[in-house]
Amino acid sequence: QVQLVESGGGLVQAGGSLRLSCAASGSTFSTYPMEWHRQAPGKQRELVASISYGGPTNYADSVKGRFTISRDNAKNTVYLQMNSLKPEDTAVYYCKEPIWDTWGQGTQVTVSS
Repeated sequence: QVQLVESGGGLVQAGGSLRLSCAASGSTFSTYPMEWHRQAPGKQRELVASISYGGPTNYADSVKGRFTISRDNAKNTVYLQMNSLKPEDTAVYYCKEPIWDTWGQGTQVTVSS
């Protein structure tokens, strides 16, 4: 089982960019699929992007073309590059390892208009 620690959140103006990082412990990180989720105030947590251990990715329609998920297995890290941010992207962002259902503590992203 892995442990996950997110970083990289913050306050940004609409149209700006942020890159989130999720550092994972454990030597078998490269074999795990990984996901980014987000939860906005008063809303359910939603899946934003996923990446398999082999690299294929999937995105929520709301972020396609703006967000990119990637991973560096040598660094045991998964990233979420977020461009053209909108106020509706404001949320706490979590990374998740879905096989063991392991979550990070979350990182706040706030996009001002």
